[in-house]
Amino acid sequence: MRRAWITLAVLATALAGRVPLARAQEGITVGGHIGFVLPLVTHVGGQTINDTADQFSIGFPVGVTFKGSGRMAFDLELIPFINTAPPRQTTFTVHPGLVWSLGHGWGAGARLAFDVNSSDWGFTPLVNHSWPIKNEGGLFKSYFIEADLPVRFNRPVGGPMTNAVTFAMHFGLAF
Repeated sequence: MRRAWITLAVLATALAGRVPLARAQEGITVGGHIGFVLPLVTHVGGQTINDTADQFSIGFPVGVTFKGSGRMAFDLELIPFINTAPPRQTTFTVHPGLVWSLGHGWGAGARLAFDVNSSDWGFTPLVNHSWPIKNEGGLFKSYFIEADLPVRFNRPVGGPMTNAVTFAMHFGLAF
């Protein structure tokens, strides 16, 4: 896990240091989003779990987005999760990724996932759709809905290895 954090720190430092300087002339825009994410169904260890009924959890993603002149954007999302299933813990996920604009408000992408103080890591493919907010003076520019498919690999020391696949819905506002 320590190697993953070191790799993430090096990657974030490299991207943060190089992207704005390399594209300063092209006009990088910085935006972001806030919202909530609801895991709906999880398949792990040979069983399927209804997350809303059996082990309710909710996340509150906050993201910052760097977009150049092309269709691709780098998006760093930080997600605190509240979990009601035993042991009733709060988790925190660092979720960097790339999102491509497909046109007409649609986007697709993938994120890496690193759960802080946990042996979970993985990736999350996503598809989203956004609608503009027609308020020229407001902070928020659009609202969106996103379908996520988090894939997590749990590799605890001395414990059983598991691979979880979850279907989740993310709702939010972009600025």
